[in-house]
Amino acid sequence: MSADQISTVPNVLTEESEDEINLGEILATLLEYKWLIATVTFLSTLLGVAWLFIATPTYQANALLQWDDKMVGGGGLGALKDMSALLGGDATATAGQIEILNARMILGRVVDKLKLDIQATPKYFPLIGKALARRYDGKDIAQPVLGFSSYAWGGERIKVETLEVPKALVDAQISLVAGKGGHYQVFDEDDKMLLEGQVGQPAVKREMKLFVSQLIARPGTQFTLVKQLQQAVIDDMQDKGGYSVKERGKQSGIIEVTLKHSDAALLAVILDEIINGYVRQNVEYHTVEAERTLKFLDTQLPGLKTQMENADSAFKQYRQSKGSADLALETQGVLTSIVDVDKQTVLLQQQRDELRQQFTSEHPRMQAMDSQIARLKAKRAQLDGSVARLPAEQQAALRLQRDLELATKLYTELLNNAQQLRVSKAGAVGEARIIDAAAVASRPVSPKGPLILAVSLFLGLLLSVFVIWVIRSLRVMVEDPDKIEKQIGLPVYATIPHSNTEVTLARDIKTGKKKGELLAIDYPEDDAVESLRSLRTTIHFALLDADKGSLLITGPSPDIGKSFISKNLGAVLAQSGKRVAIVDADLRKGHIHREFGMQREIGVSEYVSGTASLGEIVKPTTVPGLSVVTTGQRPPNPSELLMHAHFGELLEQLGDLFDILIVDAPPILAVSDAAIIGRHTGATLMVARAGKHPVREIEQAVKRLNQAGVQVKGFVFNDMDTTRQRYRYGYHGYVYSYSYKEK
Repeated sequence: MSADQISTVPNVLTEESEDEINLGEILATLLEYKWLIATVTFLSTLLGVAWLFIATPTYQANALLQWDDKMVGGGGLGALKDMSALLGGDATATAGQIEILNARMILGRVVDKLKLDIQATPKYFPLIGKALARRYDGKDIAQPVLGFSSYAWGGERIKVETLEVPKALVDAQISLVAGKGGHYQVFDEDDKMLLEGQVGQPAVKREMKLFVSQLIARPGTQFTLVKQLQQAVIDDMQDKGGYSVKERGKQSGIIEVTLKHSDAALLAVILDEIINGYVRQNVEYHTVEAERTLKFLDTQLPGLKTQMENADSAFKQYRQSKGSADLALETQGVLTSIVDVDKQTVLLQQQRDELRQQFTSEHPRMQAMDSQIARLKAKRAQLDGSVARLPAEQQAALRLQRDLELATKLYTELLNNAQQLRVSKAGAVGEARIIDAAAVASRPVSPKGPLILAVSLFLGLLLSVFVIWVIRSLRVMVEDPDKIEKQIGLPVYATIPHSNTEVTLARDIKTGKKKGELLAIDYPEDDAVESLRSLRTTIHFALLDADKGSLLITGPSPDIGKSFISKNLGAVLAQSGKRVAIVDADLRKGHIHREFGMQREIGVSEYVSGTASLGEIVKPTTVPGLSVVTTGQRPPNPSELLMHAHFGELLEQLGDLFDILIVDAPPILAVSDAAIIGRHTGATLMVARAGKHPVREIEQAVKRLNQAGVQVKGFVFNDMDTTRQRYRYGYHGYVYSYSYKEK
């Protein structure tokens, strides 16, 4: 004998508004589809890893320049440093230099010198070919994979010095096929041969010219050649190549130049050529400016020298005729002011004449200079008024001495400037200098491995959640037995929790590892068995008002566990002292005989057809008080066989022999057998499986039975995952524990 020690935890079911976000529902759904989430996330991460393997790494290099016009000692207008404030010039003008670094004047020369408008690359196998070739480190050319010898697999090299094509082939891909002994052929996109050539020799045909200086490849290997426009290369460099120029710090004069490229070695060469070209053009600009200014000064110096000699001669003659011509202290001050004003006026006028070669009179620098000249003339008019009040003799002496000093200062000033320009021209010094040459980062800047993996992982999770949402939207299944009671209007007599033990047991019986084992007999402590015990009590009250002691068990669709309910419920009822018989009326796919270790033959089919007696088809089981009637041979017409009068007689005779008769019928929505059987039974129970049916399907099943005159007493909600429901609804269900002691 055994004693049950049963402990229960009451059901806690909380109802929440449908408009509220149920975090438990979300968590339960994620747990339900955890393997789907894991699979989608794994595949997404795997794609991220594949992308990292396939993607071409991009390297970045940067260089630093300094631009400062104070580094130039003389040259052009810069030679007159004392007048720079009058010209309204900017001390740094870094923004202008940034534009120069972005101009075709610099980048175009780099493209032409390094032949960046000629693209010559091996043709790789799609997706993985370039990645495999990039990782090949052998000395010889890699062997083709799977016989694809026309593709490059590693070690192939080509160098094209000259490529001239007709306008129709500009930016078009042409194919070069390597031959034997350095021979090659060139084809257009339509596989039309354009020309043939030999490595190291120019190949010319009509408007096309090609010179290949190096070609290392297997015969038959294809290369892709593209001749681009200079502007197209510059646009790609600025847009896709990450070429950028910016100032470090406001008005610092420090310019940072950055460039990205997949070839680290070529990247350094390109960036060095850019900054060196910029410095060269800066020096060339000042050399040309110095030459132009020097030429202008050379035309002015002879005239100033003559003026100085004439003024000196006139002043000497005046002193000889008048004797001493010393000026008073006050008059000497006026003379100094007049000389300074006239000197500035003459210098500004000379600079204006030079600037007129570059700018119009409406230019801001020209207008600023005209304004300065006008102010100097106004000041000179004031000084002339002071001179007019002096005696005539003093005025004459002041005028002659002023002319001499002005001519001498102007001549000396321009002569010094000319000497400075000659020195500046010889030294070729500009405002720009290189601080840091091009330096390439040791690691590629893209793709960023950790970022790619993190994004792919996140996208995998996001995609899996989206897939779950789609699945849930398309398949609105009943997960809560309370939903059946509310929408169908029928009671749920029992909720059977999911049993991992039953899953294992059913698999072993199906594969033949075990025979004749029942969950209710061999594992009575399972929670599902105790739920069936509660159903046993409910069935007693359900059959009180029935005219027959038979119970029909069916369901809306297959694979819902109705046979599991039938056989284990029968065992539980038999354990309570009842005489129970289970009739497998699923003449199409019935399999209850397997669970009891019996043969299908000699059952319902044989009795109805009259080939077997009642005593032959009733088979006892190892469970005391429990008998089974198998399906017998599968008939060609199951429905017609069940409609036979002998089947009704069978159920009546079994009802007289047993206290409770359990009839396991096929699903009602699949076939009409359950509706036929239901007329001969006292009560009908519908089995619904958690997560298996939409509400509409359950409603249709009940309606189908009602139309046949069979009233459904209630439902058995099978295979409910209480762990999932605990998160979803705060549902804990009933938990039972047993201990058996032999006496």
